[in-house]
Amino acid sequence: MDLGNIESLAYSAPELLLGVAVVVVLMLDLFLKRKDVLGVITLFVIVFATLAAKLQGAGDQGWLFNRMLALDSFAVFFKVILGLAAFGTVWMSLSSKELENEHPGEYYVLVLACTLGMFYMASATNMLMAYLALEFVSQTSYILAGFLRGNRRSSEAALKYLIYGGVASGAMVYGMSLLFGLTGTLDYQMLGDQLTAAGGNGPIVFIATTLILAGFGYKIAMVPFHMWAPDVYEGAPLPITAFLAVGSKAAGMAMLLRFFYPGLSEFNGDGTWTAIEGVDWPSLVVLASMITMTMGNLAALRQDNIKRLLAYSSIAHAGYMLMGFVVLTDDGLKAILFYTVVYYLMNLGAFLVLLMVLNNSGREDLEGFRGLAWRGGALPAAAMAIFMFSLAGLPPFAGFIGKFYLFAAVVDKEMWLLAIVGGLNSVIALYYYARIVKAMYLENPVDGDPIMVADLPNSILVGVMVAGTVVFGVYWTPVINFAEQSIQFWGR
Repeated sequence: MDLGNIESLAYSAPELLLGVAVVVVLMLDLFLKRKDVLGVITLFVIVFATLAAKLQGAGDQGWLFNRMLALDSFAVFFKVILGLAAFGTVWMSLSSKELENEHPGEYYVLVLACTLGMFYMASATNMLMAYLALEFVSQTSYILAGFLRGNRRSSEAALKYLIYGGVASGAMVYGMSLLFGLTGTLDYQMLGDQLTAAGGNGPIVFIATTLILAGFGYKIAMVPFHMWAPDVYEGAPLPITAFLAVGSKAAGMAMLLRFFYPGLSEFNGDGTWTAIEGVDWPSLVVLASMITMTMGNLAALRQDNIKRLLAYSSIAHAGYMLMGFVVLTDDGLKAILFYTVVYYLMNLGAFLVLLMVLNNSGREDLEGFRGLAWRGGALPAAAMAIFMFSLAGLPPFAGFIGKFYLFAAVVDKEMWLLAIVGGLNSVIALYYYARIVKAMYLENPVDGDPIMVADLPNSILVGVMVAGTVVFGVYWTPVINFAEQSIQFWGR
C-alpha cells in the first residue's frame, strides 16, 4: 500500500483526533470557567487516540503521504506507548499542586501537540519528516519545561533545553543534508539502497551518521548529548519531567531504530542485520552505550534531589537500551521494545510516588522520603521500593526480565565487553536505588515531617503500575509477544 496525501487521511485517525483536539481545547479555554474540565477532556482524547492507534495494527499497512510516513506494527507499538505516556502525564497534571492556576488550557494544548509530534516521530520514514516531527516535539517541550513562569529553575530548564536542543538539531540536519547530497533522496529505504550501491563514501557517510546520531542521541539523553537532562528534569513541572523521561525517550528511540535499521542496515532474512559496507556505526554506538550507562550511574550516586537522580537513571537506561540496538538482530530489537514497556511502568510509577510526596511535603529530595513508611505512607513507600528494585534489575520484577532479554541478545552475539560493562553498571545502580528504600524504611521521621496523605486518583494509577511491574516479572509472555509482533518494519 502506497498512498498519496488525500487517501492517507483515512489511515490517520489518531493524528487527526489529536490535531482536532488541540483546536477544540484551545477554543474551550476561552469560554469554560471550570478549567479542570479541560484536563478531563484531554485525558479522554488521549485514550481514544491510543485506542485508535492500537486498532491500526489490525488493519492495512503500508506507506502514507507519499512515503513520508509508515503505517506498520512498529509505528503502532510506539504510538500506544506514547499515548500511555501522555495519559499518565495528564493524570498526574490534574492533581499536581505545582500546576494549579498555571493556565491549564494552554498547558493541555501543548501536551496534546507534543503527543501529536511524537506520533509522527514514531512513523516517519523520510529525513525531512523526521526532522520536522522532532523539531515540533522539541519546541513544545521547551515551553512545557519552562511552564512555571514564576519559578526560576523552570525558566533555566527551558533555556538550557533550548540551547542544547538547537545545537543537536543543527548538527542532525547538517548530517541529513550530507546524506541527501550523496544519494539524492530523503527516503530511508531508498537511502540505504543508494548507499549500498554507491560504495566508496564511507568516511563522509560516517561523519553524516555521527551528526545525525547527535540529534537522536539528544532525544534519548545519550552521552555526550545528555547534558540537558538533569537540569531540565529538575526544573520542569513534575508531570512534564515524567513525560520527557518516558515519552520523549520512547519517541527518540523509535526514530533511532527506524533510521539506522532500514536506512543504514540491510536485513539478511534470518533475523539478523548487517550495517552497510564502509560505515561501522555499530562500533560507535557500542562505545556510546558503555559510556552512557557508566556516566549515568556514577553521576547518580551522589544525587539527593530525586528528580536529578531519576534523570541520571534515565541516562543510564538509555545506555542499556542501546545494548539491544547494536547487536543488529531481531532479538535485540525485541528486547528494546520489551524494555520500553517495562521502563514505562517502573519509571512513570516512580514519578507518581514522587508527585504524591511533593504534593504533601513540598519536597522532592531524599529528605522528603525519610521515614515515609512510618508517617502514613506505607503503601506509596512499598510501591516506590518495588519500582526502585525493578529499575535496578532485581527479580522477580519486570525490570529483571527486561535486562535479561537485553543481556541475552548481547551474549548471543558474543559481545562480552559490553555485557560485562552492563553487568557492573547494574550493580552500581543498586546502590543509589537502595538509598531511597533505606530512607523510607530505615530512617526515622523527625518532628515536623508531614504525615503522608495519599490521594485516591494517583494511588489507583500507582497500583496499576505496581501490578504491571510485578505481574510482568513473573508472566511476561503477552508483552514479549506484542514486542515480537511489532519489530516488522514496512518494506524491509
